[in-house]
Order: sequence, then structure tokens, then C-alpha cells
Amino acid sequence: MKKMELNWLFCYVAITYLCYQATNAEIINKNVERVLDLSSQLVKTTYKITAEETTGKPIKEYVFIVTEPNMSFISAKDGLNKKVEIQQIKESGSNQNSYKLTFSAASSKQSVVIETVSTKNILPHPSEIKQNDKQLVKYVGKIHLYSKYPTTTQKTNVILSSSNILSHTLAKPFAVSSNKISFGPFENIPAQSEEELVLHYENQSPFLTVNTLERTIEVSHWGNIAVKEAIQMTHSGAKLKGSFSRYDFQKDGRSGQSAVKSYKTYLPAAANGVYYRDTNGNISTSNMHSMRDFVDLELRPRFPLFGGWKTQYTLGYNVPSYEYLFSSGNKYVLKMHLIDHIHDNMLIDEAVINIILPEGSTNIELVTPYSVKRHQNDLMYTYLDTVGRPVISFSKQNLVENHISDFTLKYSFSKMSLLQEPLLVIAFIYIIFLFTIVFLRLDLSITSHSHKD
Repeated sequence: MKKMELNWLFCYVAITYLCYQATNAEIINKNVERVLDLSSQLVKTTYKITAEETTGKPIKEYVFIVTEPNMSFISAKDGLNKKVEIQQIKESGSNQNSYKLTFSAASSKQSVVIETVSTKNILPHPSEIKQNDKQLVKYVGKIHLYSKYPTTTQKTNVILSSSNILSHTLAKPFAVSSNKISFGPFENIPAQSEEELVLHYENQSPFLTVNTLERTIEVSHWGNIAVKEAIQMTHSGAKLKGSFSRYDFQKDGRSGQSAVKSYKTYLPAAANGVYYRDTNGNISTSNMHSMRDFVDLELRPRFPLFGGWKTQYTLGYNVPSYEYLFSSGNKYVLKMHLIDHIHDNMLIDEAVINIILPEGSTNIELVTPYSVKRHQNDLMYTYLDTVGRPVISFSKQNLVENHISDFTLKYSFSKMSLLQEPLLVIAFIYIIFLFTIVFLRLDLSITSHSHKD
């Protein structure tokens, strides 16, 4: 009897211990290495995190928090370089962006590499400068990884665009080497650490913001796809204080260092018939070089762009449809970039994509690489159209170069519809000839003919 009681007691203690361990399970960041790239107008951050479950339970999910506003892009890979599923956690009334990372293989120790890009967090300081002044910027963030889990060891490396560092947070230990600052290693950091990181330094990289991009892709089944981009752009760096002197700008190479004189746009390798114009007409100050995988197009605005200055232009080109349009019977698939490279470290406030399909296209299905805002489908009428061409439209805000990915558009189109336009032309010409014949045979004279007896 006593032996049975001891067995029951042992089982009770074991179950109680396991329940206690489960309720007190805790994930810790064993090691964190963070690289903060502040060399452009974007904040690019790479986190290498080794997380561990203190009770030995497998880690299936990990919550990652981003405190920087204007979050644009995030991606994650595990220790085997496999993509980690990311799902945003929506929290009402919170300025933080929380993400749930789900690992494909559960383990009590997980390694993950997370990359993030945020926009408009590097601000000009001062906000206005004279033509010959250097552009100084300020960044405010957190020196430690803001995490819901405590961290055992962490190190932060900051990359700047210049060795001219006016001031930075003096969190020991730190080391400064040219345009790099190393903070740490720090040990035993509590969860949700709020310690601030402030940097004030010189940054002459182009602060170009594409305010609006309207990209129109017109598909023709006669072998061509026409692409047109209407772009409105602003230099969002330190605004020009006072008047602009072209004489000083051309005489002194140090004048207007933060001004944008030119930038490079990349087009598909098969692009042809390229044109570049603004409201005044064609802009001839551009150079185009055909590379192996792309066309390097150097664009020069009519005037250098200083802080606060704006420009707008239209860029267009054609590409052969066989490179992007695939078919099987009456089923068609269009696969193209949603956006292209406009300039280095680009920032697009809003992009509107319009895809014009041939008349008679049906069963339209759009698949995008990330969430977009769909607009109502429309119809566009051009020459020889009867019922109109379908226009699929959608938009996306706060885009960076990491968003350059392919969309897929599936639709059905009867090949007999290709005969519609030629038949309309033939019918039109036939009607003209018929009308001409009838008109020439009509006698419309008003004089009367007299008959002799």
C-alpha cells in the first residue's frame, strides 16, 4: 500500500514540475549582432540573433519588434539559410511593429538573420543649408535590440557615409574607426530596453524621394509591350537656404555637394525605343549603355536638384512580349517587375500600376509578391476598339529597392480576337470603296437635258 502511495506521489510531483516548467518557459536572446547602415537616406538594419529556450522546449515561434517608424521591408532566414515565415501582429494603439516569425524546424536553439529597411528616419539637421554648406543629418534610434526577451550579449556596428561625425551617444564600450562606430559588447540587457542612440554626422548621399510613380504597362499580342512611367520627384534633404548661383556651382566643385546632378535608372536588357521627356519636351542630356543583364540609363534633369526642389518627367520604352508573356492555348500569363530600379537607395512614397490588356481578355487573376491595394478594374478605348480594353490597377505605398519583384497576371484570350482589328480595317476600306463607287455613279447635276424633235 505504501509503495502505491509513493508511486502516486512521484507521479504528482513529476506532473507538477512539468506544468511549472511549461508555465515558466522563457526565451532569451543568447547573442545579438546588429549592423546599422546609415550611409544613405534609408535605415538598413541586419540582425543576427541566436535565441534559446531556457527549459529546453523547442522554439516554434519568435516575436520580433521594430520600434522605428515608417517600416518598409522585412525579411528573415534561419541558420540553414531557409526563408522564415513572417506574419505581422496588429496591436491597436501601439506605434511598434510586431512580427511573428515561424520556423520550419523547431529546436530549443534557433539562429535567425533578419533584415529591415525603414524610411524617413534620417533627417537633415539643420533642415536648411546654403549652397556651399555640407549636409548634416541626425538619426535617433535605440542602442540595444528592443525585444520582449532579455539578451545575454549584444554588439552593434554602425556604418555612416562619412568620417565627419559631429556627435554620437557615448555608451561604453565603443570604438570609432573612420566612418564606423562599434558599440559593445553589452551584457545582460533587460527586455524592452529603451536606451537611446543619437548620431549627428555628415551625409552627402542623394536624398531623392519619388513622390508618385504611375507605371503603365500596355500589352499587345502583336509582339510588343509598352511601358511608360510618369514620375514626380523631390530632393528631400536639407533645403537650399538663399538663392542659387549657377556661376558658383560651375566654378567651385565643392559647391552644392548635396545637389543631385544625375542618377542611374536600370531598364530591362531588351528595352528599345527609350524616350525621356518632361513638360518642356525631350531631354537629350542622358546616356544609355547596354549591359549584359540590363540597360544602364543615366538621367540628367534640366537643372541640378537642391533640397526642396522638385522635378517631373516621363520615361518610356518597349520590350518584346515573348520575354514576359507566356501562353498555352487561350490561357495567358504575364510576368513582369512590379517596379524597376529608378535610382540607388530609392524611396517611392506611392506607386500606381496600370496594366492594359488586349480587348477581349477575360478571367483575369492578379498575383502580387506582397500585399497591394487593388483598385476597381476599368476600360480604356483606343482606335479600332469596340467594347474597350481591360485596365487592371493597384497601388502600394512606401516602397524601396527590396520591393523589386515580379507580379503574375493570368487571363484568357481567344486567338480569333486577333482578327478583329484587321477585319475592321478591311470592312472600313470596303465601305469607303463602296461609297466612292456609288458616289461616282450618281448624277447630281441640276441642269436639264433638252431633246430634239
